[in-house]
Amino acid sequence: MLQYRSARRPGEPGKAVTQLHYAREGVITEEMRFVAERERMEPEVIRDEVARGRMIIPANVNHTSLEPMCIGKAARVKINANIGNSQTTSEIDAEIEKLQTSIKYGADTVMDLSSGGDIPRIRRAIIEASPVPIGTVPIYEVISRVKSPEEMSGDLFLEVIEEQAEQGVDYMTIHAGVLLQHLHLVQSRITGIVSRGGGLLAKWMVHHMKQNPLYERFDEILEICRRHDVSISLGDGLRPGSVADASDDAQFAELRTLGKLTERAWERDVQVMIEGPGHIPLDQLEENVRLQQEICHEAPFYTLGPLVTDIAPGYDHITSAIGAAVIGWHGTSMLCYVTPKEHLGLPNAEDVKQGLIAYRIAAHAADIARGRPGARDWDDELSRARYAFDWRRQFELALDPETAQAMHDETLPDDYFKTAEFCSMCGPKFCPMHNFRDVDWSALKKVADRLPAGS
Repeated sequence: MLQYRSARRPGEPGKAVTQLHYAREGVITEEMRFVAERERMEPEVIRDEVARGRMIIPANVNHTSLEPMCIGKAARVKINANIGNSQTTSEIDAEIEKLQTSIKYGADTVMDLSSGGDIPRIRRAIIEASPVPIGTVPIYEVISRVKSPEEMSGDLFLEVIEEQAEQGVDYMTIHAGVLLQHLHLVQSRITGIVSRGGGLLAKWMVHHMKQNPLYERFDEILEICRRHDVSISLGDGLRPGSVADASDDAQFAELRTLGKLTERAWERDVQVMIEGPGHIPLDQLEENVRLQQEICHEAPFYTLGPLVTDIAPGYDHITSAIGAAVIGWHGTSMLCYVTPKEHLGLPNAEDVKQGLIAYRIAAHAADIARGRPGARDWDDELSRARYAFDWRRQFELALDPETAQAMHDETLPDDYFKTAEFCSMCGPKFCPMHNFRDVDWSALKKVADRLPAGS
């Protein structure tokens, strides 16, 4: 069993304690060793990828319950689950249940997007209970402390970011790439601005006719992050919210700014990943990854979905998992799941499960397509169990064992059928695998040898 215990502490002002800092110094940290074992990679490879900025290890020094993981193209594709209350629904117990469900069904990171109630208390409970990295969007707490978006300020942003860093948040979405000069580019969109953070900042900038305070105070944000090792997830506040708006001037203007902010963060030894679009048609996915990797210097790409069609409210875990598998194949490092309730309401624990199952399928399919060593071993083992009619082994290997067995047992519940060489679809007479096993292969080969080639 993997064992990890960090001895790191927050740095003094001006001192970096980030994984990027140590990697550039040639130091292999305990976090790097832990990640290497989890990924079945060499520690030096992990160190090199982190040093180059192509991989991050979100591991705040204050998150004492953490089991470190990595996000980067050299590693397996990761999945993030979003939880958190709204201003109208949910409480701490419900959010902890969602956290536990997320971890049970394979989330690699969890974002607390709480926007109402006692946000620090909810976040503290989530961090203390979580072995996976916790991410946040600080602007959600900022807006909860003011009466209107126009009252937000750079000082308040820094105060909230510092408090969240001290609590142990491992990575934060910072919408520093939404600039005043970009806003006119969204006027002709069908869905305008769909990012909550992007929309709030746009309202503030238009009201004050001033530049984004997150952009203006970015160096001060970096100083906080480098002292606690908070990774920055550079937010896509102008991401497209419909396939009609995909790959437009607004999206790519922000992306170019994110590329410059990435270099600024790296200059301060702060780890960075780049958030990507939420609605993109299938034919544009590969180009979106290529541009992100080029403009943002191969920093890890973290995409919401993307949804490849807009016609299926209630099933957007499926419309987005299709896009997630393809964009993961082309090089995205982490996929933010979408639940069936996307666009409709606050997800419950069952919605979290459905979103995670869809995204674990997508991420695993991407790992196979990318040729990741060992990725297909799981598939092959399950296929062998299926061909052997080893039902119990099939259930054990299934992504969701309880559901797999429940579906089988719905029509064939008795223990006898756990060793039967058929299922309720084909029965004993029509089972193709059973019939295939009865073929006399030696006799077939003799006949085949006598037949002319190509017949």
